[in-house]
Amino acid sequence: MNNKLHELYKSKKPLFVIVYDQLYRLIMDGTFPPDSQLPSEPELAKIFGVSRMTLRHALALLQEDGLVKNIHGKGNFITKFHHNESIDGLEKLGNPLYKCYTGKIDNIELNFRIDLVTDYAMQVLNREMTAVVAVERWYKSNDRVVAYAFTMLPIEDVSKLNLDLQNEKQLLEMLEKKVYELANSSTIEIKRSNSVNTPSLKYQIFCGEECELILESVYISDKYPVVYNKYYIPTEFSQIKINRFK
Repeated sequence: MNNKLHELYKSKKPLFVIVYDQLYRLIMDGTFPPDSQLPSEPELAKIFGVSRMTLRHALALLQEDGLVKNIHGKGNFITKFHHNESIDGLEKLGNPLYKCYTGKIDNIELNFRIDLVTDYAMQVLNREMTAVVAVERWYKSNDRVVAYAFTMLPIEDVSKLNLDLQNEKQLLEMLEKKVYELANSSTIEIKRSNSVNTPSLKYQIFCGEECELILESVYISDKYPVVYNKYYIPTEFSQIKINRFK
């Protein structure tokens, strides 16, 4: 690995693709194990005998593959990747955060409030309501907030779901798991967001400058969604997977 790759320039492949291939092999054979930090960009560029621009293009491809993550001010790190193709993607009902967040969640903080009905709530919940239950979930790992969810549900559905809003454990269980067991379908839209870390929020999301935003409507009946979720997952720690079949 310490020798310059003199054969790089003899190939018709773009240089960044060749560097990508070499780095991919080094990651897969364990030369760079999960959670380890890659050498600095100047060092890697020197090792491969290429410009930093070429190296960054190769690293960008590895980031797209979910093999490398860049932490601002610290460098590039190898992720904890896996090869288990049996893991469900977004095609199956379930909390999408756990299907897309690549790290480990060890705690969830929940807050809720009762809001007046807004035009936006009526649009996304597609019905008349007297009030809306707004729920915030802060997903934590090692005491850091690593993801965030905002949920709205009509106040009328609280009794239908046999929910006690003062029972935090029950409410969390409903939103995290049970609502998906009761549901017959959901719709998901995926966007990018760079506006989640605002001073008005209780916490700032770690590496949350740019997030995958998953908009989800969960249906128990076919008429209207019982809950509407907005999940924010930092792009550095997200992996969107959909298994498709013919």
